[in-house]
Amino acid sequence: MEKNNTCPKPKPERDSLSKEELQCRVTQLEAHVAQLKNIIKKQHEDKTRTTPSKRKQREFDFTKCSKRHVLLKILYVGWDYHGFAVQDEIPKTIESALFDALNKTRLIENRETSNYHRCGRTDKGVSAFSQVISIDLRSNLSEGPGVIVPEGHNVSNKKGNGKEEIQYMKILNKVLPPEIRVLAWSPVEPDFSARFDCKERTYKYFFPRGDMDIEIMRVAGQKLVGTHDFRNLCKMDVGNGVVTFMRRIMSVNIEEEDPSPTRLDGYRMCTLTVVGQAFLWHQIRCIVAVLALIGQGKEKAEVVDELLDVENNPRKPQYTMALELPLNLYECQYEDVTWHYDHISHGDTLKHLQNLWATHAIKTTMIKNMLDDLAKVPVALKDGTELEPVTVKCQSDCLLPGNKPRTYQPLLTRHTCESLEERIEYYAKRRKLNTSSTPETIEDKT
Repeated sequence: MEKNNTCPKPKPERDSLSKEELQCRVTQLEAHVAQLKNIIKKQHEDKTRTTPSKRKQREFDFTKCSKRHVLLKILYVGWDYHGFAVQDEIPKTIESALFDALNKTRLIENRETSNYHRCGRTDKGVSAFSQVISIDLRSNLSEGPGVIVPEGHNVSNKKGNGKEEIQYMKILNKVLPPEIRVLAWSPVEPDFSARFDCKERTYKYFFPRGDMDIEIMRVAGQKLVGTHDFRNLCKMDVGNGVVTFMRRIMSVNIEEEDPSPTRLDGYRMCTLTVVGQAFLWHQIRCIVAVLALIGQGKEKAEVVDELLDVENNPRKPQYTMALELPLNLYECQYEDVTWHYDHISHGDTLKHLQNLWATHAIKTTMIKNMLDDLAKVPVALKDGTELEPVTVKCQSDCLLPGNKPRTYQPLLTRHTCESLEERIEYYAKRRKLNTSSTPETIEDKT
């Protein structure tokens, strides 16, 4: 008689399992465990077969490479970044992303030995079309403008050495975030500094006209041209050794996007262009704030003269700086520098900016259509009386963030900040001030 291997069915009315039932359960579980082990083993074998083992990365030997001192022209949209310069405990800066790319592509050994200078230090939210840095990068060449063969280095004669330079823009743009692009490069002499050899810096500030009087803003802007003490039109950075606030501005211009008389609405965009040798901390944003108050009719153009007269007005009145988002470091001017562009990288940058423009243009057009339709709606009072459509021109209000007081207080009657002498005394007591700083050794900060 054949042995029956079928497990007996459990009896629901019983509180405990029989010996035969327990043995059957154990057998089933053991079979299930064996099955799972086989599945895991097979998955591990497949993974080992398809995924090559990670080999330890060989350390790059920079002693076999020459270097080249170059300028890099960099574009970035800084709206979502905490400024250009690296900051402690703040990872998202333009400079940190840039050095991550330089290290990843092995173009530098480290920042400390790279002979690095930056033209300007833009703040949180500020963008640049033409930020410039000078730096020593790894090179394929053994001679030529800017090429450096360090003493004791055994430069290899590998293929390409002495013939074709590394494609700096191409390899950097592959690893940089899309909102940061290297536009061009230029070889320069080893002692050339992007900071100290810059002859002029151009900033642009983009804003809607709103209800502002552009002509009176132009008149006020011309008062800034020349060499002045701008302590009342900046944030004094005495703690970092800045004790001289004399700066030279070459030109101030305000242009309208569509100056035709047929378009006089508040949505017309304008551009303030300021050209100077170097700028103080928040200088452009302070200038825009004062010009906006003048354009809105809250201040006279002559208030610029008063703010530049530091003998009669040695203390800066308290006022809010203009919004940072519209500010752009637009151009850095050098002598005898020829920029090299790459057509493929250039095309990729254009493509990205076109996509970015399209995204924001769609949003702008959508909101403008809503505004146009709302402007046509007649508003009725409680008694049923219909009024004319509401006309509002508050487009420029966003330039001066913060609460708006019901009663405007003129600048020269407001509370003032500490004087320069008081700040120098304060930091001198804390032994944090080096009073030997001069305008030529102070970095452009806007």
